[in-house]
Amino acid sequence: MAEDSDLEKTESATPRRLQKAREEGQIVRSRELSTFALLAAGFYGAWGMSGSIGEHLQNMLRASLTFDHASSFETNRMLIGAGVAGREGLYALLPILGFTGLAALLAPLALGGWQLSAKGLEAKFNRLNPIEGFGRMFSINGPIQLGMSLAKTLVVGIIGGTAIWNRRDEILALATQPLQLALANSLHLIAVCCGMTVAGMFAVAALDVPYQLWQFHKKLRMTKEEVKREHRESEGDPHIKGKIRQQQRAIARRRMMTQVPKADVVVTNPTHFAVALQYTDGEMRAPKVVAKGVNLVAARIRELAAEHNVPLLEAPPLARALYHNVDLNREIPGPLYGAVAEVLAWVYQLRRFKAEGGVAPVAPTDFDVPAELDKGGVSDDEADQEAADTLNPAVNPANDDASGASA
Repeated sequence: MAEDSDLEKTESATPRRLQKAREEGQIVRSRELSTFALLAAGFYGAWGMSGSIGEHLQNMLRASLTFDHASSFETNRMLIGAGVAGREGLYALLPILGFTGLAALLAPLALGGWQLSAKGLEAKFNRLNPIEGFGRMFSINGPIQLGMSLAKTLVVGIIGGTAIWNRRDEILALATQPLQLALANSLHLIAVCCGMTVAGMFAVAALDVPYQLWQFHKKLRMTKEEVKREHRESEGDPHIKGKIRQQQRAIARRRMMTQVPKADVVVTNPTHFAVALQYTDGEMRAPKVVAKGVNLVAARIRELAAEHNVPLLEAPPLARALYHNVDLNREIPGPLYGAVAEVLAWVYQLRRFKAEGGVAPVAPTDFDVPAELDKGGVSDDEADQEAADTLNPAVNPANDDASGASA
């Protein structure tokens, strides 16, 4: 399709796309970097352990070439000598094998890290298609890979040949030196030539790594439509998310309604706002809001309060301040301590009057509410949300079952 062509894939791969590619076994790899790491490890192994390697090689040659007339006709002694020579040769190679093995394990971490994916082992018969094979050979990637291979061969060949040619006299002089000295000098020459080759491979790897990173991310580029589609799939349908939020609000309001019968007082507007307060001496530092609402929710709070004999107090400025400035199950702020204290004092007097009789307490009407906390009436967003919940019977707080009233 036109929208999936390379010309339109201008967007970088998203984290989800990169993760999916990794799960499928697609990670950045540079063979030149691995080759450089192996050569460098072999070089440092030969250079750093040259003394030990030379000693083991000397023992191997001694065990292989030293024999007498009697032992030359005894098969068992020949096998023992071969075993000693083989063991010394293995000891000589162990440092290099250890360094190169460690480099082979650590080199992948420099780019894509280790990745075990069964999808990479799946049979893909399209790879056997000769047409696709020729397409890969004559694609833009083919000449680049061929050029990298030729450059690597030329670099290694030129550097190695130059190193050997410049030390030709030292190499020829090895034949005239004692065995131990010749072994040490030969290992030194080998290490020097390998070091120069490693330096050349470093230049090749330094060119190949950025190219492999660019090629990998270019392959995973996405069209704008793919990015949008992935975003929709990850975020979900907005209509479904809206339904989920409505259900969550309904559950939270039902839970809130169960706290109204436990409240000490409900402060009202009297019609638009209702806020239920609770205070337990010795357990709370300050009174807290256990339920609040506007319009239909406020009406439901007042109904539950009346059913459970929770006092109702009309205090419009205080109700608005509590509703706008205090979250559910949070303590009231310091500027409202004085006003709420008057309310609770009236509640305690009212309880004493109902229990002992006497003169009924007068409900307070004048409250000291800071002007900056009194934000006025219901906002448009609150009214719109209330209307949306009302139109959906499944989440209308006014239609909640009696679980909140009977709690």
